[in-house]
Amino acid sequence: MTTFAARARRATAALRDLFEPTPLQRNDHLSQRFDADIWLKREDLTPVRSYKLRGAYTAMRAVLAEGRGAGHFVCASAGNHAQGMAFACRHFAVRGTVFMPVTTPQQKIAKTRSFGGDHVEIRLVGDYFDQTLAAAQSFCAEAGAHFLSPFDDPDVILGQAGVAVEVLDQMGRAPDLVILPVGGGGLAAGVTDYLAAAAPQTRLRYVEPVGGASLTAALAAGEPVTLARVNSFVDGAAVARIGALPFARLAGTDPADVLVAPEDRICITMLEMLNVEGIVLEPAGALAVDALPELAGAIRGRTVVCVTSGGNFDFERLPEVKERAQRHAGLKKYFILRMPQRPGALREFLAMLGPDDDIARFEYLKKSARNFGSVLIGIETGAAANFAALRAKLDAAAFTYRDITDDEALAEFLV
Repeated sequence: MTTFAARARRATAALRDLFEPTPLQRNDHLSQRFDADIWLKREDLTPVRSYKLRGAYTAMRAVLAEGRGAGHFVCASAGNHAQGMAFACRHFAVRGTVFMPVTTPQQKIAKTRSFGGDHVEIRLVGDYFDQTLAAAQSFCAEAGAHFLSPFDDPDVILGQAGVAVEVLDQMGRAPDLVILPVGGGGLAAGVTDYLAAAAPQTRLRYVEPVGGASLTAALAAGEPVTLARVNSFVDGAAVARIGALPFARLAGTDPADVLVAPEDRICITMLEMLNVEGIVLEPAGALAVDALPELAGAIRGRTVVCVTSGGNFDFERLPEVKERAQRHAGLKKYFILRMPQRPGALREFLAMLGPDDDIARFEYLKKSARNFGSVLIGIETGAAANFAALRAKLDAAAFTYRDITDDEALAEFLV
């Protein structure tokens, strides 16, 4: 029987019909910062700016070779998988139907339509992805088409393994560590299987967002489980349930090798890579790099490959990314301040602000109280320690205030 590694190499060779290997680049900035030899596998530089094209192409190629699906492919996706399938549909000159939630940003719809051209039809169905998925699967059964899963498909997993094939070929040696983002698990499963055969000495670390830690939950339960709640910010990896096929290959993972990344911390990494390196990463694409500080002691002097899995970032989200980054770094906070209704009270408060403090939001919330009025105030500062000094001054002046920065319900409603 042909081994998985041999089949992965053949599948990777077939991808050359679409694009050359994505760059494997040594990153001097990260290498110096962590005293390590750090390389980035730039999957954000495929024709569709994510690794998803690998799996979609490989699976479609296998289906067409076997004569399944009547040359018609269907998927449910609002992002990278849809774009990968659309690109492959145009390459093979076959019909594709992409189901997307009604709430999908126009930028993603336009990119998918651009990649697929006349070969792809886009249908907007449902406010939530579960509704979109149900509609896609129902349509697929009626049309006799082939449903192309984003990760729960052996040929998709085989295609994603090409990331590891290229890393070993490009580096000419096995790295000490490979860091992988995890969503549905297709990429993680493919790379893990290939490296287990071709470079068994290479260690792996897996990173998933706190709000979508489906691998962590599955390892704890011993089987895939559905998360009760998912934070969709890291949309490329915010999966409620890891795929059954990927988990079958990852079930032996040591839970200590799976890291979870706070969504707001990922924003700091995204901004650093953009501002320092000029590299545009989507939230899921930044996961592997975001794990480096947690691994700093273990990777010193080691060769590390971080897979930057995608760069489909809508710059309209940049203000939100900056906001989240500042809040996580402690450089921006929101308070509800109870302001005495007397002459000079506001001037007294403003005098408490330091030279590096700046008011970013000020909203007077007084309704009917005669002696006090509430103020929603957002403050940015140059150093997180400055807020301790501000609190001390507020306490000394007997101002009543409440820090709502980490109060998710209030912050989402008010900020």
